[in-house]
Order: sequence, then structure tokens, then C-alpha cells
Amino acid sequence: MSTPEPTTNGVVLPFTRTTEPANVEVIEGEVVDDSPGALVDKADDGPATSWIERIRSTERLPIIPEYLRTLAEAKATAKWTAKHYSHSAAYHVVRSPLYALKLAVRSPQGALLLAAATGRWLSDAEGRPVRRQMAMNGNAEHYLKLSQQRDARVRLRTILLVLGAAVGAVLLFVLPAVTPEWVIWAGGCIAAGILGKLGTPADRPVASRAVTAVQVQKLTSDVVERALSVLGIAGINQAMAKNNRAIGFTAPISRDGPGWRADVELPPGVTAGDVIERRDRLASGLGRPLGCVWPEGNAAVHPGRLVLWVGDQDMSKAKQPAWPLRRGEPIDLFKPQPFGTDQRGRWVDVTLMFVAGIIGAVPRMGKTFTLRELLLIACLDPRAELHVFDLKGTGDLSPLAPVSHRYRAGDDPEDIEYALTSLRALREEMRRRTKVIRELPKDLCPESKVTSELASKKSLGLHPIMAGVDECQVWFEHPEYGAEIEEICTDLVKRGPATGIALFLATQRPDSKSIPTQISDNAVLRFCLKVAGQVPNDMVLGTSSYKNGVRATTFSFSDKGIGILKGDGDEPRTVRGVYIDAPAAEKIATRARATRVAAGLLTGYAAGLDAQVDERDDTTLLHDVLAAIGDAGKAWSESIVDRLAELRPSAYGPWAELPTGSAKATQLAGALKPYGITTKQVWGTDPTTGKGANRMGINREWIADAITKSS
Repeated sequence: MSTPEPTTNGVVLPFTRTTEPANVEVIEGEVVDDSPGALVDKADDGPATSWIERIRSTERLPIIPEYLRTLAEAKATAKWTAKHYSHSAAYHVVRSPLYALKLAVRSPQGALLLAAATGRWLSDAEGRPVRRQMAMNGNAEHYLKLSQQRDARVRLRTILLVLGAAVGAVLLFVLPAVTPEWVIWAGGCIAAGILGKLGTPADRPVASRAVTAVQVQKLTSDVVERALSVLGIAGINQAMAKNNRAIGFTAPISRDGPGWRADVELPPGVTAGDVIERRDRLASGLGRPLGCVWPEGNAAVHPGRLVLWVGDQDMSKAKQPAWPLRRGEPIDLFKPQPFGTDQRGRWVDVTLMFVAGIIGAVPRMGKTFTLRELLLIACLDPRAELHVFDLKGTGDLSPLAPVSHRYRAGDDPEDIEYALTSLRALREEMRRRTKVIRELPKDLCPESKVTSELASKKSLGLHPIMAGVDECQVWFEHPEYGAEIEEICTDLVKRGPATGIALFLATQRPDSKSIPTQISDNAVLRFCLKVAGQVPNDMVLGTSSYKNGVRATTFSFSDKGIGILKGDGDEPRTVRGVYIDAPAAEKIATRARATRVAAGLLTGYAAGLDAQVDERDDTTLLHDVLAAIGDAGKAWSESIVDRLAELRPSAYGPWAELPTGSAKATQLAGALKPYGITTKQVWGTDPTTGKGANRMGINREWIADAITKSS
């Protein structure tokens, strides 16, 4: 199609300029500034700034895998790997005769299959479909070429087969004469094994599995979105209706330990707490057991960031690693110690010094076992002084009696009075410690609190003290002594941690009466197992915990020993405590007692010298020591201990059994400390050698003055 030529015969039309205003409607108004407003969104500063900001905001993944970060973890990984492959090897070695029998039985079928395959190879069966197709299409030329090719192949393969058979026949007759018998048998077994393998069906392998892997569904974005969409959360449903990608993922879904981790960005207005409180529905949507699904919030980012971890096994049923402290070796309470494992099976450490703690749960969820575990951790530090009160009275804490400075089980009137006596003594001890800490040089105590180094100095008397109380509501609700006990405990919770005194309270009814508000507000370490509602949840974990998505109400009754740990770390964590039955607890306590005896650190109830109920100004020990010194002006501590054992074998006998004189002296010094008496170097004569020496001892006048003051 050609383009038309432009025309030049145009006509110019004149338009008259109008000077009169147009007949339009006049609107009165105010002149406003209609200039463009300032831009709200900041323009891109350029690629250089953008990529620097991006890399600064990224999270660097660890270079060394988690299972190789420490020597202990590397050893544990190597040990597990060795056990795994050793088990597999032993499993197959034991079943090797059965495997050989299977191969022998299946070898005839393998021989038939081999013969059939040889026949197909010899007749060029693989080319038969092509030749058939050429014949059906009437393509004679190609068919003839393929037939000639087939004939050539068959001739060559026949020659090769005949030659191979001839060589095989010769070897069959010659080899037995020139080869050792065992080689013949080995060759026959190998041939039978090969034929048996050829005759083995694909669905019936020769070797069975030594280990069975847990088959779980892979966690994908579609699975997570589908599960979140069935929770009945209006914000999610509305957002998904408008945009099927309203749920975002800030990182790829990946393996994290024995499970999958998904970092989910919830739609605007939806919080992680909304999802957490529907944990059972979420597990149903994912098609996984409730104990495998653990949604958590990440408040450090914003309330709508959800961290979803889905384990391969139910947390309550998964095998827990061996507790590192089970051997009962000495520890340092001022350092973090393994308390339990998280969902991924990693150890979670707690530091029991400088804190007070609360443990809460409904009955039969593991509250008492948790308290017993914490007390067992404390007893492994030979310096620690334990005050154990089992107000339930069932004896669950009795394994700790052999290492306890104060121990009582029950809630009878005399038990309550015994506890009150001990609490009063603890408060006085706390006051004494504050004075000692205040007077210490700043280079020794720069932070005005007890350290591990200070606790090791026996002369200061700043050793760790840990008091554990089960069913503490019995104390606080006591009609006569409840108010005083609450006052003392509040003081210990507030001021005790800095002086090395830690108070841990456990209750099955967390409310303002069982745990007074002043105590619950100041307790740092909190462990909440399953509770029934928001109020007990917040009483244990702190105000607004339920609102912020930290909810122990989502645990099921099968989640025994599993709770939320708060106060030791930046974020609350779901932790499974270590199950230690009574016999195992007794073994650990026995080892701890042996360590204390060797160090001369066995005191109080464990040493046979317990506080007397209703005798708060008790001077029995002072009178006994005075009698042991006799008319002498002074005496060595070890000699006094031996005489005390003769005076009252039932009370002081364990002291005399201590292995060294130094241990006996330390024991007596600890017993006299509450009376303000400090042992010092005194001169004396050794009755066995007759030689004089300076050793730790007591002047008679010190004891007499203490008796006078207390009378």
C-alpha cells in the first residue's frame, strides 16, 4: 500500500481574538498554596549506600557448625557417630549367615534371569521394536539395513559367547588342579552371591535396615500458610482473601537441629500471641503431634514476627542427652550449669547465683522434680549451704538430706517453727554478709556482691547459700507465722542474691496468696510448667507475659517436665528439665557428700548438728564445747571435736569421722560461726608426739562470753 502525497492546497481560516470576558460563573474563595508537598518517602541514596546498609543488617551465620563449636560438643558428636556406625556394623555381622542363605536360595532364579538376559543380548532383542516399526511402515530400505545390522551383531555376539564359554570350560577343569581349594570355594561363593543378588526382587532386599529413620513431612511455605489459615484468626483470613501471599517468610525454611524452622512475617495487626494460643489448632493444621509444634514470638523484631519450629519427634518422647552433671563431680555455682534441653535437644544453662526463683505448675507436671534438680545442682558445689523444706511432706526432697545444712519434711506446727528459726538465722546471716561486703576493699569486691573468689575464702564466710521450698503456699498462708515468713522471704528475695543467698519457691497454686506480689515481682529466674489460666501464668512468668505470647497454658498433660524458662537469657525459652528419679538423686547426693566430707564442709543437719525447734537462742553447742575444753584456757579445734564425739556420739559422731584434723577444725568453725565465734591459731601440745605447735583452736573465754551474752 502506497503512502498518499501531502496536499498543498490548504485554506487559512481567520479567528477573531475576543477581549470581552467569557460569560462564566464567578466563585469566591481563598487563594491557597497549591505547590507540591514535601516527599515523605526518602529517595534512594544510591547503590553504594543501599548495599552497605543491606550487609550491615544481615545476620552472619556461624562458620563452624554448632556440633563442633566446643570440644565437648565435638567429642559428643564423634561418640554418637561411632556408636551409630558400630551398631550398624554389628547388626549386619550378626545377620550375615541369614544374608548368605538368602543369596543361596535366590541364586537359581538369578541364573535363569542371567540366561534370559544373555539370550536377549545374543538375539539383539533391543533392536526388535525398531525393525518391527520399519516393517509396519513399509519402509523396506531401512528394514533391510537394520536386518543386515542385526545379522552382523548376532554373528559377532555368537562368536564372543562361544569363545567365552570355551575359555570358561577350560578354566573350570584346569583351575582346581593348580589353585588352592579355598580360592575355588571363595570363587563359588562370590558367583553364588552375584547370582543371588541378580535374583533378588526390588521390594525384598537381602539386607534389612539397621536403623529406621523417622519419616516426617517436609515443612514448606504452602504447608505453613495452610495451617495458619485454618486457625480462625480474622486478621489472617482477611489478608489472605485479598492477597494469597499476605504471609511472608523472612528467611528460607530450613533444617534446625532435629526439625524445621520457619521465620514467619504475620499480616499487619496479627501478633505471634494470637498463633501461640492456638497451638493445638496449628498442630492439627500441620498434621503433626502437639509436642512437635512450638511457635514462639520474636519481640526483638516486632510482635508480628513468628518463629515456628516443627520437630521430627514429640519433645516429651524424644531421647534426651545424658545430663553432664550426673557423675556428681564438683562444680562452681557462680558459672552456668546445664539445667535442661530445648526443643532442638540443645542444653540450656542456668546460673543459680545472684537470683531468686519461682517454679509453678498444676499438680503432677514435674514441679517438685524441677526443684530437686536445681538443689542437686547446688549441692555439687561443696561450698554451697543447702536449706531444704519439703512442705508437701512426701519425702521427694529426702535425697538431699545427707548434704543439707537444714532439712525438714512436713507442715506440722513444729516443722513451721523449725523453718521460721532457719529463716530468721538466714536473715541475720544476710545482714552479716552485707557488713562484710561493705567493708571489703574495692579491689577485692568492686561490684559490692559475692564472687566465686570471695566465696572460696573461708575466713569471710561468703559461701553460696541456696534455700529450696516446695509448696511454699503453706508458709505464706499460715495463720500465725505467715506474715513474718513473708517479710523475711521478701527481704531474702530482694537483698539475698547480692550476698550469695538464693531462695527458690515452688507451688502448685500460683496466685497472690501462695506467692506474694512483692516476691513474684522481684524473683528473676522463673520456670513455669503447665498452668490452667492467664493469672497463674503471669504470677510465675511476670505481668503481661500471657499478653506477649509467653504462655504455659498451651502445654498438654503429656508435657511433663516441660516448661517456659524466663530470666536466664534474652528471651523466654521452652525447656525440658532432666528427669532424675530418687535412686539417681541419692547417688548424686552421696558423691556430693563425699566431696564435702573430704573438704571438711559438712555442716548442720548433714553433720548431725541441726537447729533445735523452739530454741532460737540455743546454747547447747556452746556448753558442749565449754565442757570439751575443760579447765584448760584454750584447745585445738580437732581435739575439741574428738571430745565432743565422746560427750555426745549421736550428735557429734560424724564430725569425729572426718578424715583430717583440718576438716574437723573447719567443721567446728562453721558450727560456731552463728554465735560470732571465729577460730584462730592457738598454741598447744600434740598428745601423740608431745611436740608443741600452732593450730586452729578456741580460747575458753570466747565460749564463756558467748554463753553470757545469750543468757
